[in-house]
Formats: sequence, C-alpha cells, structure tokens
Amino acid sequence: MTGATGGFGRVIVFRLAGAGWDVIAGARDTAKARSLVADAAEAGLALRTVQLDVACEASCRQALQECAEMTGGGPWALVNNAGIPQAGAVADVDDEQARHLLEVNLLGPARLCRLVLPAMAARGGGRIVNISSGLGRVPWPMGAWYSAGKHALSALTHCLRVEAAHLGVRVSLVEPGAFSTPMLSRALTDLDTLRDPANPGYDNTTRLFTAVDRRVPVPEPVARTVEACLTARRPRPRYVVGRDARFLIPLHTLLPLTLTDRLKHTITGLPRTPAPPHPCTPAPATSPEPEPGERPGRVKETA
Repeated sequence: MTGATGGFGRVIVFRLAGAGWDVIAGARDTAKARSLVADAAEAGLALRTVQLDVACEASCRQALQECAEMTGGGPWALVNNAGIPQAGAVADVDDEQARHLLEVNLLGPARLCRLVLPAMAARGGGRIVNISSGLGRVPWPMGAWYSAGKHALSALTHCLRVEAAHLGVRVSLVEPGAFSTPMLSRALTDLDTLRDPANPGYDNTTRLFTAVDRRVPVPEPVARTVEACLTARRPRPRYVVGRDARFLIPLHTLLPLTLTDRLKHTITGLPRTPAPPHPCTPAPATSPEPEPGERPGRVKETA
C-alpha cells in the first residue's frame, strides 16, 4: 500500500488491518511511518512498514525487496494510492513541477505494477488497485496537471487489466470524488505559491477549493471500495466513489464541450474573450500594401 500515512492511505490500511489483512504500509517519511504503527497498535491493529518513495526507482526496488523478504516472495496485492496535487494554470507550472507530479502520480505506480507482476504471476494470481480521481475524467482548469496525470493513470490501468489477465492478476481502477483528505489543502498551497494577480482563476479556484474542503465527506467509502477490489471474486474494472464523482463524470461525458467549457469559465472566473484594449494602447500595425504583382494576403518571404 503506497502513500499509507495520510489521506486515503491511512484509512485504507486501518480498515484492511482491521479485517485481518497482513498490511505492509509504504511511507516516504520514516517518522510518519512510526506514528502510523503506534496509532495502529493503540487501536489493536498490527501494521508493518517499508520506506518507499514512489518517485525514486531505487526506493521502489528496495521496498519491494523488503516486502518479498517479509512475505516469502512478494505481496499478493498492490494498492497504488500515493499521489500529489499540482494546482495552478498550465502557463505557470514549470517543467520540474510537472515532472515531479508525473513521477509520483503516474510513473511511480506504473513502475510498481511492473515490479510486482513477476512474483504475482509465479504465485498464480494477485490484485492491483490503482487509485485515480474523478478529475481524471473531468479535467479541471487551474489543476490541469493533476487531471492529466490521473487521466493517464486511468488509461494505463485499463491497458494493464487486459495485459495481466492471463497471469491471473485482477486490476481495478478506483475514481474517488472529493473527500476529507489533505489533498485540497495542499492544492490551496500550490495556488498561493503560483498566484498571478492578473489571472482571476486563482482567486475563484481558491474560493471553490476552500468551500469544497469544508463540506467534503470522510474517506471511509474509498477504503470500503478498495477492500471490495481485494475481496470480490470478480472485482469490477472501475469503481466511481462519491456522489459528486457519480454525478459529474457522466454529466461531463454527455454534455458538449462548448457547454462544459462555458460552465468552467463561469465557475473559475476565467474570461472567455480577450479583454478590450486599454485606451492608451497603440493600435496594432497594419499589413503593408502589396507590391505590384504580389497577391494580397500572402506574406513575402525574406532571407
């Protein structure tokens, strides 16, 4: 289980441990891992942990080697939960920030899937659960990179499900809506860091995320869904969790893009048309008159 120390991860590992699963919790921060184990012990639950940074290939390999030693061959199931937001306009998110998001939200899960498959195949089966997001199918302005990473993870999961079927490995995708986790507060920090006073989308999106964060439900439904992915004889290929996701995903699919674009402009405050020129702004230069023999509208080539 990746990303086990907070958000969905913490709730999921507690539920699975309470149901009798042998849970190995992956955690990037060793102090948070110790705290997780202590909290589980207070609740009468047993957890084991491995240090795991999903964005680092060496860390992934080391963590799975430790899991293999703990389990006598490797985990029967992998739950890819670790993820980060990266809110902000596409024009304001730099390459390094985008690359880090893709490492955590896409390449890390893909790497772990690749690394666990041989042992699962040798055992004759296993389960993989990738936790995406409703925003992977409802791309949202001011959060394009998060939507892009989750959309890509969804596509990868659908392909892996077909590719791994003959190995006896069942692959499921979980697409939660908004729940009470630190993800929204981290997205608010991103917005504050990248804020461009000239872009009204920052202020409106901050107000939207703040309002949503006050009203979101607790994440137990996501934990129940992950447990269903692991226990069902025939787990479904995809689970959409949360009333908002179950409403918005089909709505976004059915409505024309012109209408969903208009709705997104309204909610985010992003303008649909260019602002009128300032009175003091000089008029744009007009095209020169065509020379004799030159066809109008054609740009004259120069060296």
